[in-house]
Formats: sequence, C-alpha cells, structure tokens
Amino acid sequence: IQSGPASWYGPGFQGRKTASGETFNTNDMTAAHRTLPFGTKVKVVNKKTGKSVVVRINDRGPYAHGRVIDLSKASAQAIGISGVASVSLAQL
Repeated sequence: IQSGPASWYGPGFQGRKTASGETFNTNDMTAAHRTLPFGTKVKVVNKKTGKSVVVRINDRGPYAHGRVIDLSKASAQAIGISGVASVSLAQL
C-alpha cells in the first residue's frame, strides 16, 4: 500500500497514552501511521534486509517529514532497523 522511510520511536513514550487510548509499550509489535485505522495489521518489510514484521496500528504519526511509519522499538529491531530505513507496507 505504501513505501518509504521508516523509523522507530519509544524513548520518552513508554507508558504514555497513544492516540488510540492504549498505553504505549515499546516492546509490543505496534506502530504509528498517519491515516490507517487503529487496529489495522500491516506487514512491514525492510527493503535492505528483506526481513518483515507484522505490526498493529495503535498511534498517529510519524511527525518527521517524509516518513511513512513509526515502529515500536521491538518491531524495528525485529527487521533490523536502528535508525531510518526504506520499507514497504502491506495491509493485512
């Protein structure tokens, strides 16, 4: 459905409320997207490594210019992202 740069977020957000109203846990397989409905499952593929992860949208963002998705730390680590990486998204 979309491709572009992805990053991760977590420091300073652990335990705070997400836009969906649930508590953010950086160890959950979740992500922030600007428009997809909360609860949507998305397969995120790191174009460099080929690794993929399925995340659930529970927050809004990313707010950094040009990024398509912000992953929780756990989901970013699962596909080898430590900063910003090019990804493709597929809605499940």
